[in-house]
Amino acid sequence: MYLSKYLAVCGACSRRMATEVIKKGFVLVNGEREIKPNYEVKPNDEVIFEGQKIRLQKQVYILLNKPKDYVTTRNDERGRKTVLDLINLKKDLRIYPVGRLDRTTTGLLFLTNDGDLAYKLSHPKFKIEKKYRVTLDKNLTHKDTQRLLDGIRLYDGPAKFDNIVFFDFKKTRKDVIVQLHSGKNRIIRRMFKHLSYDVKKLDRTFYAGLSKKGLPVGEWRFLSRQEVEYLQGL
Repeated sequence: MYLSKYLAVCGACSRRMATEVIKKGFVLVNGEREIKPNYEVKPNDEVIFEGQKIRLQKQVYILLNKPKDYVTTRNDERGRKTVLDLINLKKDLRIYPVGRLDRTTTGLLFLTNDGDLAYKLSHPKFKIEKKYRVTLDKNLTHKDTQRLLDGIRLYDGPAKFDNIVFFDFKKTRKDVIVQLHSGKNRIIRRMFKHLSYDVKKLDRTFYAGLSKKGLPVGEWRFLSRQEVEYLQGL
């Protein structure tokens, strides 16, 4: 197996990123820097990346219904609770959250050690569909609804929602479901803030064709083989 694929299969990073880190000399093989992505990894080779020995692992695919006040990282330098604290698997299993949810944002989160799939689901060019339930501080007007669908311009470029549906229009216009493909940082909060709305609650309900239906807050499950094959086929 090529070294670049080996890193991806082990969950260290995506194969595309693996090629870059190998060329930059960040990977050691048997104590020596290896800069050839097509180096053939042998059964007894010791591969070190970011100070850790990389081993082949069974690929794992997990869906988590993230609660509030957990950060979406493997480790937190400030000692805050992370989403990995909710998953009772072996500590040496290198699974990572795909994409990020703010500490106060709840909902659907995908975790895996499949670097190639993680890259596909997180890179903007693949336009992975996401849906969020958003609770605002005030009613969303018809005019602002249309502006968010037509597109607004933020400091890092244009942004728009693919669709907006009111959760219960007869009761309130503060509670909406938004659909989008953008993966920009804090994009939903920033879009509403641009139009003078504060997001009080944000919950991801749908991600890449998967929903959190039947998955209680704070709970997780393994994806089925059919679900994994579906994601790989996106």
